[in-house]
Amino acid sequence: MNKSHYTRFIKQKAAELGFFYCGISKADFLEEEAPRVENWLKKNMHGEMGYMANHFDKRLDPRILVPGAKSVVSLLLNYFPEEQQPEDSLKISKYAYGTDYHFVIKDKLKILLEAINEEIGEVGGRCFTDSAPVLDKAWAKKSGLGWVGKNSNLINPKSGSFFFISELIIDLDLEPDGPIKDYCGTCTRCIDACPTDAITQPYVVDGSKCISYFTIELKGQIPEEVNGKFGNWVFGCDICQDVCPWNRFSKQHNEPAFNPHEKLPQLNATDWQEITQEVFQEIFRKSAVKRTGFTGLQRNIRFITDLKEPLD
Repeated sequence: MNKSHYTRFIKQKAAELGFFYCGISKADFLEEEAPRVENWLKKNMHGEMGYMANHFDKRLDPRILVPGAKSVVSLLLNYFPEEQQPEDSLKISKYAYGTDYHFVIKDKLKILLEAINEEIGEVGGRCFTDSAPVLDKAWAKKSGLGWVGKNSNLINPKSGSFFFISELIIDLDLEPDGPIKDYCGTCTRCIDACPTDAITQPYVVDGSKCISYFTIELKGQIPEEVNGKFGNWVFGCDICQDVCPWNRFSKQHNEPAFNPHEKLPQLNATDWQEITQEVFQEIFRKSAVKRTGFTGLQRNIRFITDLKEPLD
């Protein structure tokens, strides 16, 4: 047995579990990202997301996060839906249509890690899916799964950007993959389309100006200066991905857990404005939309529909 065999086994098992891309990179210090992250934080582009400033050293070196780490296994799981919400409806980001991805992916990662231990022997490591100080896009980029576009999303040349990124950081020496070229070229569609000017320059997104930040992360009142700029987005935003030419290659996912509740595509703008706690619980019981809560969703709906009185 050698690291070539181990690498092939892990990639094959990942594919069996439904991950449509798997790449490997050496667990090392992210030298290129260090000054970028530091500068981003100094400019307060994380807004009220205080957790982004925590564990700075762990974000840049996985060997601190997972002692003895030798390899980072990056995985992509598609969530692009077959059926989307009507254009005239109030909208949520596509990633939140179905079951919260944290649960779906964590289960798959645990199975993958168990399979590695059964095949290879005891391998130490941890599973990560947007739940710890790991720079997902940086590792995915290093392992050749795509490039980080001008909208700061990872873009795969064959599948666009509607996917979740997760990792296994393990103490097993594997064959690393190399990065690929940036194919954004002169395109600025994402920058031109962003209604809140959150993409302050190519490859730099001010998180505190993003519609996703205002509708999910921000806990207080939404600033009046962005009133009228959200379109019909009440949870998250897909604008910079929807306009990206590379997403013409997006294909329907095959993960049943990501299918929306049957009532979600049927909700029109009036239904959203009249949504009750009971309907919220029924449709979004397992969804990431629960992160903002019923009260937060009501706030967002009122903000974009100019309803001044609280919803019942």
